[in-house]
Amino acid sequence: MRRFDRLYVGGAWVAPAGEGRIEVVDSASEEGFASVPLGNGTDVARAVAAAKQAFESWSATSPSERADYLSRIASGLEERLSEIATTVAREVGMPLKMAFAIQAKLPAHVATLYAELAARYSFEETVGNSWIVKEPVGVVGCITPWNYPLHQIMLKVAAACAAGCPVVVKPSEIAPLTAFLLAEVVDEAELPPGVFNLVSGLGDVAGEALVVHDDVDKVSFTGSGRAGRRISELAAKTTKRLALELGGKSASVVLDDADLERAVTATVKNCCLNSGQTCSAWTRLLVPNALRRKAVELAKATAESFVLGPPLEEASRLGPLASAAGRDRVRSYIERGIAEGATLVAGGSAAPVGLDVGYYVMPTVFADVTPSMTIAQEEIFGPVLSILEYEGDEEAVQICNDSLYGLAGSVWSADIERAKGIARRMRTGQIDINGARFNPLAPFGGYKQSGHGREFGRYGLEEFLEIKSIQL
Repeated sequence: MRRFDRLYVGGAWVAPAGEGRIEVVDSASEEGFASVPLGNGTDVARAVAAAKQAFESWSATSPSERADYLSRIASGLEERLSEIATTVAREVGMPLKMAFAIQAKLPAHVATLYAELAARYSFEETVGNSWIVKEPVGVVGCITPWNYPLHQIMLKVAAACAAGCPVVVKPSEIAPLTAFLLAEVVDEAELPPGVFNLVSGLGDVAGEALVVHDDVDKVSFTGSGRAGRRISELAAKTTKRLALELGGKSASVVLDDADLERAVTATVKNCCLNSGQTCSAWTRLLVPNALRRKAVELAKATAESFVLGPPLEEASRLGPLASAAGRDRVRSYIERGIAEGATLVAGGSAAPVGLDVGYYVMPTVFADVTPSMTIAQEEIFGPVLSILEYEGDEEAVQICNDSLYGLAGSVWSADIERAKGIARRMRTGQIDINGARFNPLAPFGGYKQSGHGREFGRYGLEEFLEIKSIQL
């Protein structure tokens, strides 16, 4: 069992204030395989003090110097790709090959992108007789989720550090281990003391202590809508800046001239990525009434083609969910979908055959879903797809926008201009047309209750900058 006994504060590994522990559970075996300290408010206060002390010198470093440190961190992460992938596979349940490509390689790539951006970004400009300077916002609290644990940390840490901000990271208690691996990499890179600080703990203790601290200038949070609302309430007391990336109920809109097989297959795979534990997953498939039967057949075949199994086994293409609570939540939504009259096409709430141990949920497809059904409105965070029918483009847009959320989505059509027209009308932050590839330089973030603020590229960097105008 891997055991971390210390927190990383002020450039050193320090003993936590308390003696509590957080056990990290293997999602496939349901057994503990590691543990980290249970940090508290005292630990958070010490970390914030270290970050505040580091702010003056770190904010004054040149962008090129910050870029050099980020490049060192990227190199350190690349040296540990296998360890990171295996760790996340066990914590979260993503099959190892996919975890290597996404959970391990993407964070290193993000660090490299921000190193390059820091070196070339213009932190000042002239507008008329005004000198406009973009300055670091200050100490940043980063509160991150478990579904893409290291990736979500690096999106915040790399951008904040590139901007000149020191950070205090509070990772999810479900998947905290890669945060400690990152701290080891940061230590080896000799990042100045206090620029990166790590306190593991529970959200309602360590997380809330970070949000309410007077010396935290900004909080960047990724997680549930419930937690995001709580953070908003707490942060209002000090009017600190917030960036919130919350839930989603994204629609994949298939127009009547689309390549149906390609669109449906890609949507099911997207919905089931990381066992559905993806906030931007396309969990609503909108198809024309006339194509309903064929779409259902294709979705069923794709869902039933996944090979479920332990994430470290070569044959596995879909692993378990990250926790028992998550599994039970998803299964309850499946049962509710059946109770409300949706047609179960594939999967269901029972444990997959031969996989009684582990937090598994079968890839599940519902047809005959109406927009008002619970499974069409609420974020399930599991491999559950709802197929909704529409008549005409106008109704498709109406159904798509009939949601509290607006994080992602897709449009499928043989006519790019028509697809772009639909995309412009969708109230959501990021839309792929015909399965276009992900762009890490484009902004990512949501409308409505999916949150506010943007990550990736210069848009993510600018989240950590204040703008000052000096008239000359």
